[in-house]
Amino acid sequence: MTAIDKTQIRNAATVIVLRDRMTAPRILMGQRGAKAVFMPNKFVFPGGAVDAGDADIPLASPVPAPCAARLTEDADPTLAHAIAVAAVRELWEETGLILGTPGTWDSPPPPDWETFAATGHVPHAAPLQFHFRALTPPGRPRRFDARFFLVDADDIASDLDDFDAACDELSHLQWIPLTEARAFDMPFITEVVLAEVEARATDRTPPESVPFFKNNDEESLFLRLRGHPMPD
Repeated sequence: MTAIDKTQIRNAATVIVLRDRMTAPRILMGQRGAKAVFMPNKFVFPGGAVDAGDADIPLASPVPAPCAARLTEDADPTLAHAIAVAAVRELWEETGLILGTPGTWDSPPPPDWETFAATGHVPHAAPLQFHFRALTPPGRPRRFDARFFLVDADDIASDLDDFDAACDELSHLQWIPLTEARAFDMPFITEVVLAEVEARATDRTPPESVPFFKNNDEESLFLRLRGHPMPD
C-alpha cells in the first residue's frame, strides 16, 4: 500500500441549499481555488471536515429523527451531532448564511463560532435533511466520508443574497438554476448528488433511504441507508 493510500479519512458535512424549490429551483454553489489541494477550480456545495470541537457545540434543535437514524447506520452513532454542527458551521463560514434561531449562547462560544454568535443566533439542525453519503475513493490527496444535507432556503435566517460574511474559500458564490447546474465544472460525485436533488426537489419530506457510495480499499459499493430505530 502506498503512502497516498493511507490518507486519513475525515468525516465531513456538505450543505445543499435549495431556493424556490416549488417554482424554479436554484442551488447555491461556489468555486474552489485553483491552488486548492482537493478539487481545485471545481464548483461545489459549501461544506468541509468535522472539527474536533464540533461535538461540544450545543444545538437548539437536532436533525429530524429519520435523518438521525440514517446518519448512525454504518457509522459511529456519537458522530451524528458533530456532523450536524459541522454542516451549520461550514455553511456560515463559506457563505455567510445563518442556519439558526434567534437566541443567546449559555456560555461564551469558541473562537470559530464567535462571528456566528455575534449575529444573535444559536445553531439549529432541524432543517437539515440527510440526503446523500459518499466516501472518497482511495488514491486521492484527501479522503472524506461526506454527508450531504438538503436545506430549504426558507429556513435560512439571513439575507439569501448577502455573502459578505463568507470566508474566501469559495469564490463566485451564486444561485444556479437546477436545470443549468450540470453546465458547470464540478466533481463527478456532485453530479450524482444533483440527480438525487432533481428527483426530490419538490418533496419536503426526508427520503425513505439515503444513497451511500462506499469506496474502500477493497471495493466500491452503492448502498442504501435505511436507518436504525432511535432509542427513546
